[in-house]
Amino acid sequence: MIRVLANDGLEASAVKALEAAGAEVVTSHVEQADLGEAVREYDVLIVRSATKVTADVSEKAKGSKLKLVIRAGVGVDNIDIPAANANGIEVKNTPNASSNSVAELAIGHMFALARYIAISNVTMRNGEWNKKKYEGSEIFGKTLGIIGMGRIGQSLAKKAEALGMKVVYTDLFGKNDKLAYEFLSLEDLLKTSDFISLHVPYDKNQGSLIGKAQFDMMKDGVFLIDCARGKVVEEAALLEALNSGKVAGAGLDVYEEEPTKNTELVNHPRVSATPHIGAATKEAQTRIGEEVVSTIKTFFNL
Repeated sequence: MIRVLANDGLEASAVKALEAAGAEVVTSHVEQADLGEAVREYDVLIVRSATKVTADVSEKAKGSKLKLVIRAGVGVDNIDIPAANANGIEVKNTPNASSNSVAELAIGHMFALARYIAISNVTMRNGEWNKKKYEGSEIFGKTLGIIGMGRIGQSLAKKAEALGMKVVYTDLFGKNDKLAYEFLSLEDLLKTSDFISLHVPYDKNQGSLIGKAQFDMMKDGVFLIDCARGKVVEEAALLEALNSGKVAGAGLDVYEEEPTKNTELVNHPRVSATPHIGAATKEAQTRIGEEVVSTIKTFFNL
């Protein structure tokens, strides 16, 4: 029998599907310090963003039953993939499941900032009636620069285009000839976009992609959206840009540290903040569960 540890939980229908296929699924959480030894008794480890599959975990699991680690989500920066592979453990993720949900959240942040929805909600609860203070702007006709044109970026582009925005993009892999949107260098995208949305992984060797130098290139009054990874944007530089007015607003779902302790940033009147909920929809979680089940069935020929 295949034994599966869903250390950060798993959608109930996915658990039932795996059990129906003959697998044993355990959803109780093992603390990080004990994980390396605990996973030796399992064939599969499923994690979300909370559990870290470090080199130490993989080393302790070496030679055991563990053959597969699945990230129930897109980003795999909480998994040391080279270390896992070196110890005979394959790593998979669920790249297709949450693209639409994350793209919709990015659009939501854009509206929340452009029309002052986020701060109006706060001030209304404080008894303020700022009808004349919050003159926003339409997103129709504005240029959206997408950094990272993978599945999420492409989903966002379709939605933005339907709302009347001009979409431009840049991508580490260069121009995608299958896409009709204009491809720009990162520098040109920063200089010309009214809204900038980030959809790239964090590269610890490169460090932050967006820092002071990049903010200086941007148009005055730009809106920045980060639903990717918090460390992609240097938070100190973002705060400086918000306070100077260079950045008119920032929509943030991710942070350098999570849970974030940067209260100055999340309480800033020009910030629309959410607690890393990009994939937190019923539909995305169902699709993630289905993709996890499919991966395990294929891997073990169930």
